[in-house]
Amino acid sequence: MSSSPDSPSTDSDLYEGIDLRDLFSRLARGVAQTLGLAALGLVIALVAYLMSSPYTATTTTTRLVFAFDGFSKGEYPDHTKFQTEDLTSPDVVVEALNRLKLSTSEETQSTIRAALTVEGIIPAYVVKERDRLRAVGQPVPTYRPDEYQITLMLPRKFPLTVQQREALMNTIVSVYEEKFQRTYAALPMARNTFETLHNADYFEYDLILNREVQSIIFTLGQQLEAAKAFRSPTTNMSFGDLLRQTQIFEQIQLNEALGLIRRHGLSRDRETAMVKMDYYMQTLEDREQKALAEEQVVQDLLTKSESRAQNYVLGIKTQATQQRSEAPIMDQGLIDSLLANDAYNFLVHKALDAGLAVKAIQAEKNQLLVRRKNMEAFLQAKSEDQSVYVAEVQKALGKLEVAYQELTEKIRETQLDFAKQQFGDAVRISMQPVTDGRFRPIMVSGIIGAFLGLATGMGLSLLGVYVGGKKA
Repeated sequence: MSSSPDSPSTDSDLYEGIDLRDLFSRLARGVAQTLGLAALGLVIALVAYLMSSPYTATTTTTRLVFAFDGFSKGEYPDHTKFQTEDLTSPDVVVEALNRLKLSTSEETQSTIRAALTVEGIIPAYVVKERDRLRAVGQPVPTYRPDEYQITLMLPRKFPLTVQQREALMNTIVSVYEEKFQRTYAALPMARNTFETLHNADYFEYDLILNREVQSIIFTLGQQLEAAKAFRSPTTNMSFGDLLRQTQIFEQIQLNEALGLIRRHGLSRDRETAMVKMDYYMQTLEDREQKALAEEQVVQDLLTKSESRAQNYVLGIKTQATQQRSEAPIMDQGLIDSLLANDAYNFLVHKALDAGLAVKAIQAEKNQLLVRRKNMEAFLQAKSEDQSVYVAEVQKALGKLEVAYQELTEKIRETQLDFAKQQFGDAVRISMQPVTDGRFRPIMVSGIIGAFLGLATGMGLSLLGVYVGGKKA
């Protein structure tokens, strides 16, 4: 029986017509030209690379990790928006160039900033998990990488060596880290409250120092809630210890000095003091009127919301008791009810804040009114020599200033240790800068050129074309 045209025997007949000995003999005869063309391709590739290398770009990369409060929400510790462009901001680049004593011309700055890119590094397991969520139809949460890669891509002919490029990357990260520490970790310069009070009237000591001490107590209370177990290695004190010392300072040193001032009605000029108090009273009244107006607006909105509070609850209950299978899980009515409840809660918080603001201004106003009546009583009385009491008060104020400086210095050192502990690893390098090697691209180019030459030589040999010979 004859075989069909598509039978396997046809393919075997074709393979039997190929003479492998003839192919190998052709390759052996053309081995010289094959090696020569391979060498020629190698040389051409190397020459082409060397001619184009000044115009090609070289890449320097480094990696850094962010870890501070609020970063997972895309915020800095002060709740401002975090942006990766802050790493390559103009002030950071200029400071880095100045530290390395490099050119800071506008052209250099613009070129380097354009060559810098910051990209987030997403682990493979995160990509896999997100793909799985998409496949099952579940919502994919927002992911913010905590590790970023900074890339500097500059031409080879740019006047920076490999060492300078890597040093520039390290310096940029260091400048940004120092900027972060100055903004969020380091405390501002300590202000000497008593230097501002040296030319003030005696009654102003009472106003300013009381307010200052209350601010310190409030701040220490917040810090105590945030770090109950923290103890400073410098002062060996916790925020609870500092809070108790501040309260003791207020009860002993502060009350003694201010009590003498109020008891004797001391003032450099009582009439001028009355003028200052009257103006301050008018300022407080203006603030009170503004706060009352804001409180009234919030109360009106809150009253309107309360009148419909029952309807919102009923709207939610009605939607929850629906038994229709074809009904959506949440329809427009339920959404409106939830939004209305959120708006009501927001107005309640606003009303509370507005009411507290009004009460704070009224309390300060009442305190000032008591001081004004006290000063007015001394002003209407017979003039007396205050020099007898001034020396005693000055001595008490001197002791108060020393105790105040010691207390604030302890608070400053403790807070500085806490900030260093909290933000010590906020920005750190996870991979040192690495620059693409110069020899690897040369090797790759040479290998490609030699392979092309070798393939050309073998192809010509198989076709029977030999350089300097005749076609077989």
